Amino acid sequence: MRPIVQSRKLQNVRYDVRGPILTEAQRLEAEGHKILKLNIGNPAPFGFEAPEAIVADMIHHLPEAEGYSDSRGIYEARTAVAQYYQSHGLTDTVVDDVFIGNGVSEMISLVLQAFLDDGNEVLVPAPDYPLWTGAVTLSGGTAVHYRCDEENGWNPDLEDIESKITPNTQALVVINPNNPTGAVYSEDVVKGLVDIARRHELVLFSDEIYEKILFDDAVHHHTATYAGDDVLCLTFSGLSKAYRVCGYRAGWVMISGPKHMATDFLEGLTLLANMRMCSNVPGQHAIQTALGGYQSINEYIHPGGRFYEQSKTAWRLLNKIEGVSCVEPMGALYCFPKLDTEMFGIDDDQDFVLDLLRAKKILVTHGTGFNWFEPDHFRLVTLPDVDTLTEAIGRIADFLATLRR
Repeated sequence: MRPIVQSRKLQNVRYDVRGPILTEAQRLEAEGHKILKLNIGNPAPFGFEAPEAIVADMIHHLPEAEGYSDSRGIYEARTAVAQYYQSHGLTDTVVDDVFIGNGVSEMISLVLQAFLDDGNEVLVPAPDYPLWTGAVTLSGGTAVHYRCDEENGWNPDLEDIESKITPNTQALVVINPNNPTGAVYSEDVVKGLVDIARRHELVLFSDEIYEKILFDDAVHHHTATYAGDDVLCLTFSGLSKAYRVCGYRAGWVMISGPKHMATDFLEGLTLLANMRMCSNVPGQHAIQTALGGYQSINEYIHPGGRFYEQSKTAWRLLNKIEGVSCVEPMGALYCFPKLDTEMFGIDDDQDFVLDLLRAKKILVTHGTGFNWFEPDHFRLVTLPDVDTLTEAIGRIADFLATLRR
């Protein structure tokens, strides 16, 4: 029989968060080693539980969740999402502007498949959540990475964005709060991004899944608020992170702006939504209760709360390591520290995290896995409790000491 090989469409698609390093971690586990996995932002393994009201509501609706729903999502869930954005100043949002998906990840893929033609370019931040780059590539487009400025709190470099716009550029991706850096963009930065999209007639894709996980005085600004009636904006969010229910796969996209100019695109999106029948129906029943009920996330993001204390602890400890610097995260669940590659003799960040894994049994993700330009960063998930994080970063410090020149 002839060899069966993967599609050529996958040739340039990477998702290193669950890539070769995870495979090596699984091999080590099979040998009996205990691996501390700090590579994925999944709250459940670290003791974070879903709010009881959400679980109870899902159980209550299970008897009526056995069949397919409307491909766009159940009416109650879409209404709750629409009302959420109405309450945040987007008063023109209606139920038909909302599509429910199996998490934000599925909606990103569906949207890009409906939107892109071969050769279209999409501006994607660097560093990015790598699903964006992979989904653009798989949809036939080209991801063009614009630089976020570490010296400026990881804010997007607006001049760099402008310099990379070509006649083939169709859209601009915004990830705010940012994964992997933890940056939360100011109102001026968000307005600047919208202004670029407006002047160059670009569609805005705004990934806001971490919008409720904010620290200190950070404020999240919805991109759609400034896009108004003349810039098409697709806002992605969901329950996974703020409500600690990654496995429920409850996410959405909300479309705002000049929808009358995008009827053909929206027909295509509806076609793809129909083809996958619908998203997970029990998970959809969690949305109304989550958005309308008590916001338990507030217990976690203020001083004394786990998300807050763990983020601050990780940031402080990383900056105490000679040869390591880390911009303070203002949101999300990650730190993105920089390594002095000359001091540590690092020229391949994937090799570095593999060596760390084998030596100290800690799994992190290398910075180039997030499409960063240089091999001098890694991403650390800040979900473990403070004691576990302290031990983990101590192990990282010990390992780096063996590399220090």
